[in-house]
Amino acid sequence: MDRLRFGTFLAPFHPAGQNPTLALQRDLELIEHLDRCGYDEAWIGEHHSAGTELIASPEIFIAAAAERTRRIKLGTGVTSISYHNPLWVAERMVLLDHLTRGRTMLGCGPGSLPTDSMMLGLTPTDTRELLEVDLDIIMRLLRGETVTERTRTHELVDAKLHLRPYTEPCFDVAVAGVASPTGPRMAGSHGVGLLSIGATLSKDGFDALAHHWNVVEERAAHHGQQVSRQDWRLVGLMHIAETREQAYKDVEYGIESWFHYFQKTAAFPQMAAEGGDLREMIDFINEAGVGAIGTVEDARAQVQRLWDQSGGFGCMLLLGHEWANPEATKRSWELIAQHVMPHFQGGARSHAQQTLDAKERARDKREDYAAAQMQAVATMTERYEQEKTGQQ
Repeated sequence: MDRLRFGTFLAPFHPAGQNPTLALQRDLELIEHLDRCGYDEAWIGEHHSAGTELIASPEIFIAAAAERTRRIKLGTGVTSISYHNPLWVAERMVLLDHLTRGRTMLGCGPGSLPTDSMMLGLTPTDTRELLEVDLDIIMRLLRGETVTERTRTHELVDAKLHLRPYTEPCFDVAVAGVASPTGPRMAGSHGVGLLSIGATLSKDGFDALAHHWNVVEERAAHHGQQVSRQDWRLVGLMHIAETREQAYKDVEYGIESWFHYFQKTAAFPQMAAEGGDLREMIDFINEAGVGAIGTVEDARAQVQRLWDQSGGFGCMLLLGHEWANPEATKRSWELIAQHVMPHFQGGARSHAQQTLDAKERARDKREDYAAAQMQAVATMTERYEQEKTGQQ
């Protein structure tokens, strides 16, 4: 790996009943914090029901976050394109690309909450079928084509973007994948990136990681597209503290409500841990291979496991959550930036290893250098005494 990128996938997850205004402000503050810490990417979700994943328009959130940050790239994670006119999806993203001077990314998916699609009279099957149709239209528009097309939900007549993307030739586009080959198949067919979300949030998904990229490459070859593992992003789970005991204590704050959301509200059975007490939830994260609650050593080991299982990828996205209070959450991100990211950046000799090697060289030569330093002090002292004698 030359430089593994790091970022967040921010749904977000806020327990129902809290002040939503303050919760959204915490999300913006987190993006600012990640920008200062040197994270590369932040992907923002779109949801419209269930009272927990509160951001209805990732594009509006990105516009606000872009004004508060300098370097971090900001993506829709994901735009539920089955809910939208594909022309307007493309138009909004091109506008964001200009406003952010090339820091925007488009993530596409069918929508994860059935309670969202039900309000539009769509079933989960409908949204997945529309995803494939709408993604094709969006990609054609972004290439500058004029599109006339009728879908189940929209009609386009001689549709054409009136702005081209700021990014040449286009900003990053990625398709979400959970456990099935649907997302990888579309990513390969269009030559775009893959966001493996559920692939790292369940044991079955973890086991299927290598197969996901095989599907991407097979479909890309079939359609004459070029794909790169640099455009493959894996979403994982972590909370890190100085000790495992502290990490376990930290997550007492909110991990149970997070699990209950998946077990009882969101239709995402992959996260239904057996049992229901706090320690069983922690053990599920650590032992099923889906994440790490512990120390920086545990975090590094988890990233390495994902790398080895997948065969290599471009970006490690950590799922944004509030398992811990805001202070402990920010500290976890800081520890990962300080002690985990450098081990996976810098090529064959990581940034972390380079500093360790420099420390070892200095340690090996310390006695010689210390003696030389003392000799230098003695020499300059003697020279000064000689100067004083000569002046007298």
